[in-house]
Amino acid sequence: MRSFINLVNSVSRFFGVVAALAIVGAVILTCEMIFIRYFLGASTYWHTEAVVYLMLGATLLGLPYVQTLKGHVSVDIIPIMLPPIGRKCLLLFSLGMAIVVLAIMTFYAAELAFIAYVKSWTSETVWGPPLWIPYSLVPVGCGLFSLQLLADGIDIWLTPADEIILEGGNH
Repeated sequence: MRSFINLVNSVSRFFGVVAALAIVGAVILTCEMIFIRYFLGASTYWHTEAVVYLMLGATLLGLPYVQTLKGHVSVDIIPIMLPPIGRKCLLLFSLGMAIVVLAIMTFYAAELAFIAYVKSWTSETVWGPPLWIPYSLVPVGCGLFSLQLLADGIDIWLTPADEIILEGGNH
């Protein structure tokens, strides 16, 4: 089980790097767009949309990495008041519910991306990229996030209840 947890953490870290590169790409494109518009006086027709897609990808693909850091917002007032076994059960229940919600989102987003692919939907802009590409970021991001939550749940399950701490969201 620990090897599965380590593998998922490695995948999440990899996509954290991909998300960081997407942000760098968005910044570079934004700078280029500013240069083209204001210094060359020319028009840009695809830059803004590409920046939006890169930021969307960075956000969704970065979700599992943020989870490995326990960086998502959490409210710990109730878990702090619970005994260790109650805290462990609450954490497992919360992770389970989050996985269910993410699984539903993954399913329907994958269905939408598939429909966009089959029907050859494109953006209504001049650039007109195929929409299945940005649409597929949602199921991939949500799927990876749910996989990271599953690995975290297994880790919590394997950790003795009295060793689970909540400082900074870590256990």
